Amino acid sequence: MDVCIIGAGGHGKVVLEILRAAGTHRVLGFLDADPALAGSEIAGLPVLGDIQRLERSTKGLGRGAIVAIGDNTIRRQYARQVQQAGLTLVSAIHPSAVVSPSARLGNNLVVAPAAVIGAESCIGDSSIINTAAVVDHECHIGSAVHVCPGAILAGRVRVGDGAFLGMGCRIIPCIQVGGGAVIGAGAVVI
Repeated sequence: MDVCIIGAGGHGKVVLEILRAAGTHRVLGFLDADPALAGSEIAGLPVLGDIQRLERSTKGLGRGAIVAIGDNTIRRQYARQVQQAGLTLVSAIHPSAVVSPSARLGNNLVVAPAAVIGAESCIGDSSIINTAAVVDHECHIGSAVHVCPGAILAGRVRVGDGAFLGMGCRIIPCIQVGGGAVIGAGAVVI
């Protein structure tokens, strides 16, 4: 499917590389909140306009989009705008990621290189499972969650909507992390 990436920053470049590696979608270009980027080129693709373009016309954007914004709140907001514009939200799952066949995945997900999603886990819409993060068996990750690089969640962890789990954090089994919580880099949650 032809798609566009919402967000032309660093995370947008990462998502572009994941989509290229996966070969599942053809990226036509980027939309970005910064109107000054319109007409420029990022990683060999054009910036097709600002985010308000979704309200005016989706012509030339493809049939789908993925929101590549690191901020959980903005990512969720832009995902709603994409849906209201009539585009399909797609996911970017790197071919080196290990995703259990029994896992349930939402839409607009980014699953980065070397990430692991275990048996019977559930990942909500607009979440990021970043590089080398581990979401073990039967975890439930809410919507618009960011599991940062190297974070490890043991089995049956529940994470509420909009939570941010910092780089390299560790969460022991059966813990519940509330919505909007911020877990610092390297923290151990017991």
